[in-house]
Amino acid sequence: MKNSDVKFDYKQYSENSILIQTDAKVDENLLNLLIFYKKSIEEFYGKVIVEVILSYNSLLILYVSTIENIYDRFFELKSLVSKEVLKKSVKKRLWNIPVCYDENVCPEIVTFADQKSMSVDEIISLHTTPLYTIHFIGFLPGFLYLSGLDEKLITQRKSNPSRFVEKGSVAIGGNQTGVYPFNSPGGWHVIGRTPLSFFDVNSDPCCFATPGDRIKFISVKENEYNDIGLSIVNKNYQLIPEYL
Repeated sequence: MKNSDVKFDYKQYSENSILIQTDAKVDENLLNLLIFYKKSIEEFYGKVIVEVILSYNSLLILYVSTIENIYDRFFELKSLVSKEVLKKSVKKRLWNIPVCYDENVCPEIVTFADQKSMSVDEIISLHTTPLYTIHFIGFLPGFLYLSGLDEKLITQRKSNPSRFVEKGSVAIGGNQTGVYPFNSPGGWHVIGRTPLSFFDVNSDPCCFATPGDRIKFISVKENEYNDIGLSIVNKNYQLIPEYL
């Protein structure tokens, strides 16, 4: 897919916001295009906008004040997407996320393995093999929407969502996998837990990962999971990315 092949639709979403959408195939090329389009908008408008929110196939631009002339804004936005900056490559980071799949830490993995007619080791192998791509962050602050789940692990969400899912739970829902950044209700199948925090209001940035980054889940045993958790509490643990 070429940048020129992507057609965007522009519409006023509220008195101070514009929604840009495309029906182009959701893949890494579209993700890269949206990432650069988002950066171009942020650089052009500066403090005129509050935020640009990225999703699988859209951008939502929130302006500080009411939009007086919507067609002027449409013209500006259309001119930004045509710039040569969109041809630049995206700098990608790989985050290795330690996950404990042991039954003592995550007993739900046994139920999931039985449901899939697989062994726990097969589940772990299939889940830790891919490099997952972050498309956007949402639902909860720090919740990463990842693509790349092995087809054998695709599973419908729970018919009866859990009222409580523990922070750090690594779960599968539909064709996606992700990590719950807070204690919350949830309908995904939990298969492991990570001691890492995916959102910290006292950090800058609050979430260490960004759209376009890669995630790889690394299987660790219960003792290593506990050791990393203790290091995090004592502020002796640093998550360092690799660059691809």
